[in-house]
Amino acid sequence: MRRIFFLLATLIVLTASASAQDKTILYVPIDNRPCNLYQVVQVAQKLGYEILTPPADLIGSKTFKGDPDELFLWLDDNAPKAQAAVVSTDALLYGSLVASRTHDLDAQTILERAERFKTFHELYPSLPIYAFGTIMRTPRSGSASSAEPDYYKTYGATIFNYTVLLDKQEMNKLSGGDKRKLNRLEADIPKEYLDDWFMRRAKNSDANERFIELTRAGVFDYFLLGCDDSAMYSQTHRESRHLTELGADLGKTAFQVTSGADELGMLMIARAINYSMNATPFVSVLYNAGTGADTFPAYCNEPIGVSVDAAIVAAGGLQIPSHERADLILAVNTREDGKTFEAAVAKKNKLKLRGDLKDFLKPVKKLVAAGRPVAIADISFANGADNALMNQIKRDDLQFKIRAYGGWNTATNSSGFLIGAGVLTPYMTDKDVAELLITRYLDEWAYQANVRNEIVGASYGIAGEGTPMDLKEKLPPLEKLLNERMSAFAAENLRLPKKWRLEDLQFRLPWQRTFECESRFKLVG
Repeated sequence: MRRIFFLLATLIVLTASASAQDKTILYVPIDNRPCNLYQVVQVAQKLGYEILTPPADLIGSKTFKGDPDELFLWLDDNAPKAQAAVVSTDALLYGSLVASRTHDLDAQTILERAERFKTFHELYPSLPIYAFGTIMRTPRSGSASSAEPDYYKTYGATIFNYTVLLDKQEMNKLSGGDKRKLNRLEADIPKEYLDDWFMRRAKNSDANERFIELTRAGVFDYFLLGCDDSAMYSQTHRESRHLTELGADLGKTAFQVTSGADELGMLMIARAINYSMNATPFVSVLYNAGTGADTFPAYCNEPIGVSVDAAIVAAGGLQIPSHERADLILAVNTREDGKTFEAAVAKKNKLKLRGDLKDFLKPVKKLVAAGRPVAIADISFANGADNALMNQIKRDDLQFKIRAYGGWNTATNSSGFLIGAGVLTPYMTDKDVAELLITRYLDEWAYQANVRNEIVGASYGIAGEGTPMDLKEKLPPLEKLLNERMSAFAAENLRLPKKWRLEDLQFRLPWQRTFECESRFKLVG
């Protein structure tokens, strides 16, 4: 009897252990910003998944580049506990996204770190690895706050324009005048700066080529490669063409190159969860009238329709034409003329309802009234919500009748994160969905499109050292103002169902700059 009891107890322990492992995912984010860490974990936890992340002192931040060697050791230590690993190749090569742009690592070190993925897979061959990385960005210009080498502040615009012409030249799209301009721009940039910039990019491309080979060899179950801030023509776009061609034989169910960066972690977490549940979410897409899917947003190197299609596949979903059969209906708010403005430009981002928004909301309201699961990708503005759209959603009492919302940074950041989170909402309670919506409304609508302007303006009137992108002594008084203004905005604009109420609202500027805000709260009821 004692032996039988022991065997049963052992079986119960092993079953519980296996069950816990089945819902545990290792996650190495690209850095510790809320969009890459807290908000991704928040989504997965709604489905009962435990997302194990490295200790905070190993993850890249604004001032710390991250620790690739220690991150690999952490992966080794925790692999037996998990059913999947979602990993940022940038974090494990360089430390973080910012570090990937400014590092001085030699090529051998980078490729040796890349090979550690193969070793890790050999040690844990049954552990799926969902990897995501980036092709280095090509900013249009430099600034005092740019996370680029110092010389980019002076020569950033020239370097960008130079690579535009290099990209065009390779695609046989240069005119005679372009050729002369190309030579002139090259002469204007000090050779040592150009050599440094291209050498760092070459190391990044070589590593990404190796990752494609590892995907082909079965080391990665999926490799998603994003084009960080880019444009129709640029060095980022140029490199993406080569890498896309190199991995073309793998197919989109194993490898994709797409536009974006900060949404990639959410997409891979969604893919890992969908795979573990043996689920393939059906997604239908509804675009606004006008340019619609052909809209070419700011900071992107492809039309939004291409990026949306890629994100659905990356998240483990399947795009279908029928709204009636869809698990998620993605309504994409683009402007009729295809232009993308900055949300912080108050004269553009007004409350008055535009004609194109009226047309956009008609089918949305019909679908919601019919009980269909609608998500809104709000990309008519970059870096924040469309105030006219959000005001009308409030007036029409749609805030907590849709299933997901996104409108925070670039168009692909918004749509990609939304797709990753949105395809998981069918498995969530209404309260869970509401909490995710509140997070997005506070971030995209309250802060990015409205309160941030006030915080930036106030920073100039506060005594002490600091700038909007490095607040230093100005941080405490600005966070006090931030909490006042965000709480007031929430009280005035969020129309919660009567069964719920918001408590313990707290807001901070996690990178001691005005670019992003972290919101925490409790939804009670």
